Amino acid sequence: MDAVPEVTRYRSIWISDVHLGTRGCKADYLLDFLKHTESDHLFLVGDIVDGWRLRKSWYWPQQHNDVVQKILRRARKGVQVYYIPGNHDEAARDYVGLQFGGVHVVEEWVHTTADGRRFLITHGDRFDAVVRYAKWLALLGDHAYVVLLQLNTLFNWARRKLGFSYWSLSAYLKHKAKTAVEFIGKYEEALGEEARRRKVDGIICGHIHTAEMRDMEGVLYCNDGDWVESCTALVEHHSGALEIIHWAEVMRSRDSGRQPPARTPEKAKAAA
Repeated sequence: MDAVPEVTRYRSIWISDVHLGTRGCKADYLLDFLKHTESDHLFLVGDIVDGWRLRKSWYWPQQHNDVVQKILRRARKGVQVYYIPGNHDEAARDYVGLQFGGVHVVEEWVHTTADGRRFLITHGDRFDAVVRYAKWLALLGDHAYVVLLQLNTLFNWARRKLGFSYWSLSAYLKHKAKTAVEFIGKYEEALGEEARRRKVDGIICGHIHTAEMRDMEGVLYCNDGDWVESCTALVEHHSGALEIIHWAEVMRSRDSGRQPPARTPEKAKAAA
């Protein structure tokens, strides 16, 4: 990827798992991303607001409000904005089929890229057996995850004081856990199977906070990641090629005056 200009325009942008309303939300990173990018379509792929945490304790700083205002401003300017609720903002599913401030609330969506491929967009929680069949266990896991994120915040505060850059302790531990790796693999397989069942070219989701884009036996699995740990988004170039943007890396490179690490958008024919 070349040096990032002041504003980069894409055909489509997907973000998910922002978790507004929590201390782990990297709203400052997302605001910077929204400042430097534009698109014709913007997809909010679930868990934008964390209703689970807000019901327990209210936390809503100005930056979280700024994120909402920036999204609404895009809708007013003609950007097609679609909001696909997830499990943490499941209350919004009561409003599927309606629109608020130009933001369309939908259960899922099928998006056609510039090169003619069709992608099913879903948050992905209904493919998570824990969330679907044992909600009490998912809530317990959410509490443990919040504790882990708090440790991650403290850990990175210490790194900043020592002059080191941001590093996700929770993501590292999650990938080191064998059961987590197995879960992610099964989750990806389930979504790939759903794409084949629905006869689409690929699937775009979030939910597991693990950005990934890979071919799965003829369908392209895309996970746009999150804005709690990895600060990633999925974008569609005007050619139809898709790419995962790692914004924390972009910000570090820009602030240091270095070129961001080179990344090649996936080729349209590679996943056809």
